[in-house]
Formats: sequence, structure tokens, C-alpha cells
Amino acid sequence: MNALRNKVQLIGRLGQDPEIINFDDGNKMAKFSIATDDSYKDKEGNKIERAYWHHIIVRGGLVTVVENYLSKGKEIAIEGKLTNRTWEDKAGFKRYTTEIIANELLMLSK
Repeated sequence: MNALRNKVQLIGRLGQDPEIINFDDGNKMAKFSIATDDSYKDKEGNKIERAYWHHIIVRGGLVTVVENYLSKGKEIAIEGKLTNRTWEDKAGFKRYTTEIIANELLMLSK
């Protein structure tokens, strides 16, 4: 059952080209957002469509795949885990974000 703890699987489209961050030690990290779509019918029977945005972080060998093959609009499937991060902005306000650390990635677009 431990394999099911903190596991996220999403299929979505990239909202922008990935940002590749190079570190001094030679490692890299990729950051991008994907949109997943959802729809339902309201009380009146009208179809309501909504996009949800998810912040994705990729580290390790998958960064090469992201860097070479992913771009805005590409559809992908990812699997990873949720993480929460806090920081203080320039004005001194505490900010919060939830990100997905991807450990598997599958390209669905040609």
C-alpha cells in the first residue's frame, strides 16, 4: 500500500515551453505547467468546462527528454508526487504553492 501514498497521475497539455534551470554542479531542473480539462452539467443542464493548472518539476535524466522534446501545447502523461513549498516574496509576504515532482513522463503528442 505504500506505493499508493502521495501518487499523482495526470494527462494534460503544456501551457508554455518548459523552463530549464542549470545548477553550478552541472545538474538541471525543468519547470512547466500543464492544463487538465474537466466538464460537468449545472442545474440547468448547461455544460460547464474548466481547465485546472498544475505546476510540474522534473529532475534527473527526464530533464533531457523535457528539454529536447516538449514544448507549448504538447500533450503528456506524468506520474509523480505532490509537494508544497513556501517562500517570501519581494514585498515580504509569505507565498505558498503546490507542485508535482514528476518521476515518469509519457509523450502523447506526435
